[in-house]
Amino acid sequence: MATEQQVRDFINTIAPLIVNEAEKRGYKTPSAIIAQACVESAYGTSSLGYKYHNYFGMKCGSSWKGKSVNLATKEEYNSQLVSIRDTFRVYNSMEEGVRGYFDFIATKRYENLKSSVTPEMYLSLIKSDGYATSSKYVNTCLSCVEKNNLIRFDPNHNQVTPQLIIDIIDGKYGNGLTRKTALINAGYNAEEVQKKVNELYALSKELDPVKKKAGEFWPAVIRF
Repeated sequence: MATEQQVRDFINTIAPLIVNEAEKRGYKTPSAIIAQACVESAYGTSSLGYKYHNYFGMKCGSSWKGKSVNLATKEEYNSQLVSIRDTFRVYNSMEEGVRGYFDFIATKRYENLKSSVTPEMYLSLIKSDGYATSSKYVNTCLSCVEKNNLIRFDPNHNQVTPQLIIDIIDGKYGNGLTRKTALINAGYNAEEVQKKVNELYALSKELDPVKKKAGEFWPAVIRF
């Protein structure tokens, strides 16, 4: 198991490479890809990761012409975890391994990934595309995103969106100082968020159907 220092060092090293490559190739949620690297390579501590720079568990397949290594692994079939040996791609550096991942998904099979606008959407799609066999793959990677605040690496993570306002109204960020702290930790400008919420509150007073409902929650929502 990776130490806290190893976790921090791995994310700080691989995240900029993934963000850069994702931006160049048109992927909007690098947080999901960083999480994949963390989960698949145990934060860079697996032999496939630190020895062979394959941080994403990519097998060779019939199209691979580069170096390879045969290793023991586990796959889930019919809800059963099975130990097998398989052949994996080998890269010469972390940079090459990251580029290799994006080359791997640059096929028709994974073309839907570019439509993803959230980590959950990206991970759900890549799982359904057949990238991983584990039934827990999506949840495991999403837990990694949340635990390490990987959403901070997504280009639009700190924009004040209608969904954010809805989440605040629904109490997902708590109240008062708790909400302010949660927003800051998530990478948002708390004052900017408050300004947007107040603007929506002012608008709601002009719209009778909204005004009636607004009276139930806006007094708590507009104050940090």
